[in-house]
Amino acid sequence: QVQLVESGGGSVQPGGSLRLSCAASGITLGHNAIGWFRQAPGKEREGVACIRLRNGRTYYADSVKGRFTISRDNAKNTVYLQMNSLNPEDTALYYCAAGGPSDFALPSRWSVKSDYGYWGQGTQVTVSS
Repeated sequence: QVQLVESGGGSVQPGGSLRLSCAASGITLGHNAIGWFRQAPGKEREGVACIRLRNGRTYYADSVKGRFTISRDNAKNTVYLQMNSLNPEDTALYYCAAGGPSDFALPSRWSVKSDYGYWGQGTQVTVSS
């Protein structure tokens, strides 16, 4: 069975960095991708980044391009989200999810949360002075 466990969240000052981890079990190439999503109080859950399992290609939300990096360690069955230059707007509960679309040709298709069938419980990231 698929299980996703996030870790690495915490509280940092603006400009700081954090690295989130998503330990995945029961994942196959048929699940297509692992994505990171986040949800702030009163806001909809939004896609942050995604990595395709077959070829490692990555996708990012415009708001985090140049600051966040998604990567994977296949030997450890783990996906990471390196977050640099954090600002208060990055404060949210961060989730990893498995699934994603079978077709990545359409722009932003990777971020459609209904395409992800498996979700972790989330890890909190708080950025404040």
